[in-house]
Amino acid sequence: MADGLSELYQELLGGSYDCVDRIVLNAYFGMGHSPGGFRVWWRALTGSDESLDNAHLMRLAGRFSRRVRGYAKAHDIPVIDCIAGARKHDVADEYLAKTTVTEGLFLVLVGRAQAPVWHVGRNYHLDSKKPYVNHYSFISSTATGDMSPSRSAGIHHSRPK
Repeated sequence: MADGLSELYQELLGGSYDCVDRIVLNAYFGMGHSPGGFRVWWRALTGSDESLDNAHLMRLAGRFSRRVRGYAKAHDIPVIDCIAGARKHDVADEYLAKTTVTEGLFLVLVGRAQAPVWHVGRNYHLDSKKPYVNHYSFISSTATGDMSPSRSAGIHHSRPK
C-alpha cells in the first residue's frame, strides 16, 4: 500500500520504499546550467532582459532567504546556521533528541558551500562563477510520527564572504 507522498508524486518517482529513513530531494534546474537556458528562464520570469543584473539576482536570493526565515519564525520552526563541515543529519538527530516533533517541517538547516552561480556582465553577458552560497535543508517528519528527515539541497543564496 502506497503512502501519501508516493501517491502524490507517483509520476516523478522511479522506485518504491518500505521504510522511509531519509529522503533527499535535490533541486536540480537543468535550464539554469547554460547561459541560454538561464536567459530563457529569466525572460519567462520577468518578461525581458532589462532587469537581468547582479542586483536583481541578489535581491531574488535575499527574498528567498528572508521568506524562509520569516515562515520559520511565524511557525516556531528553528533555523540553524551550521558551521563548515557540519553533518546535517547529525544536527537534526541532536535536535530530535531534545524535542518532541509530531508532523511536518520542524527544522531548517543552513550550510555554506561552493556552487555555480551566474554573474551578469556588460550587455547581459553571463559568466559562471563558483562562490560560497547558502544551501538550505528542510527537515520534516512523517504523518505517522516516524522521524524521517527530508532534506532539500541546492537552494542557493549568495552573499559576500
